[in-house]
Amino acid sequence: MSFIHLQQLTKFFNKTSLKPAVDQIDLEIKKGEIITFLGPSGCGKTTTLRMIAGFEQPSVGSISIDGKTVSDSNFSLPPEKRGIGMVFQEYALFPHLNIEKNVMFGLNKWRPRERKKRAAEVLELVGLESYADRFPNELSGGQQQRVALARALAPRPHVVLMDEPFSNLDAGLREKMRIEVTSILRKANTTAIIVTHDQKDAFAVSDRVVVMKEGVIQQIAAPKEMYRCPKNCFVAQFVGKTNLLSGKLCPDMKHVNTHIGKVCLPQQSETMIENVKVSIRPEGCRLAEQGRYNGEVVQVTYGGEYQELQVRLEEGNSDSVEPMVIYAPIEQDIEIGSSVSFDITPELVALVE
Repeated sequence: MSFIHLQQLTKFFNKTSLKPAVDQIDLEIKKGEIITFLGPSGCGKTTTLRMIAGFEQPSVGSISIDGKTVSDSNFSLPPEKRGIGMVFQEYALFPHLNIEKNVMFGLNKWRPRERKKRAAEVLELVGLESYADRFPNELSGGQQQRVALARALAPRPHVVLMDEPFSNLDAGLREKMRIEVTSILRKANTTAIIVTHDQKDAFAVSDRVVVMKEGVIQQIAAPKEMYRCPKNCFVAQFVGKTNLLSGKLCPDMKHVNTHIGKVCLPQQSETMIENVKVSIRPEGCRLAEQGRYNGEVVQVTYGGEYQELQVRLEEGNSDSVEPMVIYAPIEQDIEIGSSVSFDITPELVALVE
């Protein structure tokens, strides 16, 4: 049974506009699940989050939390009565209050002793129990984020909403905080909805990812399933680098004829569609001395953990054909102009719309 249910959720900011910012979203979220809305700027993910929070009113559709309707086109429960904790992109900590008082801010209706006890509990949960008397400017970015999360968790909300929670952190701290935030949410058994434009953030923290484009949901799936089996070209390209090839599905429905040759699918296609698109992940192209596919390296980019090669295939040497992107081990010396052979792992091949 769903804990949060969005039904036909639609938002027009301009009554004369023909195109909504959010277009007929249907989504069910289970209790304790961590969901991420992923998409480019302007895709409607933050607007959806704001409607769940109660900061925006839906033009059409409804939102229910724990079986109770909190919003529809005629009614909107105030944000403070929805049982929602919010973690803002800038954390929004009060600089004049110490950490304990920041965390207790949303507990003004609690008894003083209970407020202090609850603040101590959530600070311990986020690993900052010894920082209660410090002020926000005395903390690092990661510590401030944990304080903001502790404050959101303190009133025991039904759901925690997080808007671009990792965007202000440097790369190393960002990776650490993904792990810490996920661990904190799991320990608290909290349902969480996160908004991000970063695929790595979404994949690291989520049970399921919701990819959006122009207000419309493109795909809902677990991170591994979405990466391996993207539904369409937009999802395939947005959640990671890929090679998109046009081709014709073979009669066996297990292979596709493309300009680079025949490509094997991980399993038979369920429908016989002659003209198809194939997504091939760069790490699914493995260099091999006697590989089935051959080409010339036209560009090498050092990526730290791997080398990114752009390879012009012998079968597709026309200037109008994009080179294949392949990831190669960093220990191999590969120069522009050299010839390489590779095989394609079927598990990282997918038919896309």
